[in-house]
Order: sequence, then C-alpha cells, then structure tokens
Amino acid sequence: MRTHPFATLAALVLVSVAAIAADTQDEPYKFFREFVGLKEDQIAALRSGKAIAKVIESRTPDEVFVFGAVYIEAAPESYLKFASDIDSLRKLPSYLAIRSFSNPPQLSDLEGFNLDQQDIKEVKNCKPGHCEVQLPTEAMEHFQRSITWSAPDSADQVNRLAQRMALQALLDYMKGGNSALGVYRDKNNPASVEETFASLIGRSKALPVYLPELREYLLEYPKAKSDNVESGFYWEEVNFGLKPTFRIVQRIVYRGANEKEPAYAVAEKQLYASHYFETALDLSICVKDAQRRGFYLITLKGSKQAGLTGLKGNIVRKVAVDKTRSSLEKVLVSIKQQLESPH
Repeated sequence: MRTHPFATLAALVLVSVAAIAADTQDEPYKFFREFVGLKEDQIAALRSGKAIAKVIESRTPDEVFVFGAVYIEAAPESYLKFASDIDSLRKLPSYLAIRSFSNPPQLSDLEGFNLDQQDIKEVKNCKPGHCEVQLPTEAMEHFQRSITWSAPDSADQVNRLAQRMALQALLDYMKGGNSALGVYRDKNNPASVEETFASLIGRSKALPVYLPELREYLLEYPKAKSDNVESGFYWEEVNFGLKPTFRIVQRIVYRGANEKEPAYAVAEKQLYASHYFETALDLSICVKDAQRRGFYLITLKGSKQAGLTGLKGNIVRKVAVDKTRSSLEKVLVSIKQQLESPH
C-alpha cells in the first residue's frame, strides 16, 4: 500500500515537533520555565537569537530582580575572555569608567575616580540618617573633620580622602569578608550590608540547585576555598540607576565542576556603592546548547535599593526598574554582536 505524500510530511512534522519538545525539557529550558516563568513564545524568541530581559517579582519594594538571556553563536569561553577584558566592558552601554585593582590593591589603582560636584556638596553636609551618599557614620565624621572646606582645593581633598577610604574598605573586606562591609547610616533605617546581602542570596532558589559551591563562596569569602573559583576586584562608575554611581566590585569566575553544571558563571558582587544599591549581585551564567555549537548567556541582576518605598518611592522604583531592564537588554544585544562578529 502506497503512503500518501501528505501523510509522510505530517509524520515528519510530528516527529520534529516531538524532538523539539523533548529538547526543550532539558536545561536551560527547565530553568526558564520553572525559575523565571518564561512563556513558550519567549523561549522560542530566545532560541531564535533574540535578547530578552524581564523584571522578576520581588518580596518587598526595595528589592529589584531582573532576568536577561540571549543565545550566542560562539563558544562560552569567548564570553569568559570578554568578561575579563576591562577595555571591552568599558565600551558597553551604561559604563562610564572601570578599572581593575592590582594584587594586592594599591592606592594608585583608584586614580581617575572622582566624586562629582553634587556628591562633594552632599558629603560636606552629611549627617547620620540624612545623606545622599551612602556612608557609615564613621565615614561621615571623617569627612567632616578632615577636610578644610573653605580651601580652594577642598574638592581635591575630598577625592583623595575618598580614594584612601575606598582602598581601606576593600582591604578590610579581603581580611574579614561580608562582616567587614559595615552599616550604611545615610537613611533613617541603618542597613547592614552583610545582612542585606545574605537576604538577597536567600531569595535565589536556583542558586543552591545549580551552583551550590559558588553560593557558599559568595557567603563565606575569604574562608571558603574552591579550586573552581578565580577572584579579583575592580571599581566602576555606572549609570544603571537615576544618576552615576561609584561601585567597588568583586568579580568571581566559577568553572563548572561537572557536566550537569553550567560551563561558567561570572558573579559580580557589590562591596560598596555611593548611591541606591545597599547590596547587589550580578550573575552571568554560560549554558551550552546541546543541539547547537553556541551557548545561552543568562544574567540575573539582584539588588536591594534605598528609597523605593512609599508614594514617591513607587514612582522612583518604576523608573529605576524600567531603566535597569532596558539597559540589560541593550547590554545583552551588544555582547551578542561583539562575540558573534568575526575578528
């Protein structure tokens, strides 16, 4: 009995659909569905190469979580090289300045970091519970008594002192870990950086499932040790929020220990921010596509930010979150273009 050509075609289509359905039950599609809540059309868009950024629901208004992903037709090692190249990062949207610290960190590493005039004015008038720059009480008092505010070079004095304080904060962290990050007292409610970071990490249900060793390193540095981790530090000036922000960041590169783990993960752990972010963690994960030669670059940006509650805070939150989402989408598109373009 002869098979009708349309029946053969239908059978081939059904087999193809079944193969695709089976394929998308594997990672990272399970992660996309169960941990991020992506719809099938969004997953299909990702598979076709489109960058997607989505705001993830948070427990409280002061927490912000943004997910982003894009498929890149290249080897995951190319992203690792890109993420370690300061010159490449400097060209991305929203980056105003960025520089690595030496090992060990030196004061000269902070050359080029300067507070803007508005921040210098704010530092001059800072008081516990009322300050536009995020600082512990001791730092506020140090600025008040150490700067000759009437001198013509008062701005230079502020910047030199800010550089010395930033370096000391980094050295303290390298010895004492999260407990050395201090307490911000610029608002009415003091914010312990160690506690807010632990709370942020606890929000991620996926981290202990997919990257338990990296999670422990983030929480227990410098006591935590791992052969799969490389760590370094840098400072940056970024414009992800409503105004430029200076941050000190620890970059942690994790190499997957087995085939079940992502190929690589790059964690950018905020140690200090001059504005908005009481704590923040940017996590970029490279997951190979078993059916193709490329990989998915998955990004999770989590932060706890001051000033996002109340009537005014709700308005500020919407603007800040929308800008973070759109900035992430642009960054993912830019990374995809750079890694896929022939060199």
